[in-house]
Amino acid sequence: MNHAVRIHEYGGPEKLVWEEVPLPSPKPGEALVRHHAVGLNYIDVYFRTGLYKVPSLPATIGMEGAGVVEAVGEGVTEVAVGDRVAYATAPIGAYCEVRAIAADRLVKIPEAISFETAAAMMLQGLTAQYLLRRTHPVRPGETILIHAAAGGVGLIMVQWAKALGATVIGTVSTPEKAELARAHGADHVVLTGEDLPARVKEITKGAMVPVVYDSVGKDTFMASLDCLAPLGLMVSFGNASGPVPPVDLGILAAKGSLFVTRPTLATYTARRADLVAGAAELMDVVARGLVKIRINQRFALKDAAEAHRALEARKTTGSTILLP
Repeated sequence: MNHAVRIHEYGGPEKLVWEEVPLPSPKPGEALVRHHAVGLNYIDVYFRTGLYKVPSLPATIGMEGAGVVEAVGEGVTEVAVGDRVAYATAPIGAYCEVRAIAADRLVKIPEAISFETAAAMMLQGLTAQYLLRRTHPVRPGETILIHAAAGGVGLIMVQWAKALGATVIGTVSTPEKAELARAHGADHVVLTGEDLPARVKEITKGAMVPVVYDSVGKDTFMASLDCLAPLGLMVSFGNASGPVPPVDLGILAAKGSLFVTRPTLATYTARRADLVAGAAELMDVVARGLVKIRINQRFALKDAAEAHRALEARKTTGSTILLP
């Protein structure tokens, strides 16, 4: 028997329906995974509402999960029956008890990491990994700027950047989130509404920063550029406030021959070798306690609609997981 949370049409949380679905059989190159925990992410809301389109309806949404391999299809060498595995870069379909998934998208979980922690950290943690270790490899002694420092990705990035020896300036929207960011290692916190470039200039004694990690988008893009030192890198990896409007490239010259990139996790993990290496590095820092994953909400998978309501009402903090 297998159950899934599916949508038959786009809309509100009430469109998430718990129903019995066929038990899949793994095709060549696939593995059958029985979930022990499923991650909840805001991108799930985008797929539910139709902001992001699913391939066809009805559809099972969800981007990340962790569980045990129960069967493998022909030609699978990456995992074996009985392996503890997790994923976050596969097609949608995690809101279910059992799924068939491309085996090359799975990574093995060490015994030191629980299924719940793995399901809660893969999407956000792999994002933090490529940003801090590949897009701009953070070095000891650097001062960096991380927007939304109290968010899911932000809290992981703050902890990881501190472990790498950086000084972290974080931006947050409320005093409560400022305390949260500081508790996770942020050295300086700037509240929304403050003059960000002026504060960064003060903190860095005029040197400014070599990199800005910006998941906010439209509302912060220009201020982020003004925080960069000459030849600095603007990393725009999200658009919580809306997409960044067209930019005159001449601005980059005028502000110090700046660089701008718009990276995605999908690109950075497209090759299996990169996915495995990034996941191994993530699991290592979590297993050693350098990065702590906070699971502050747990819902039964069948209650996914309730979880979505809490997420959209901003009643959640840290990570949220769904339990089959």
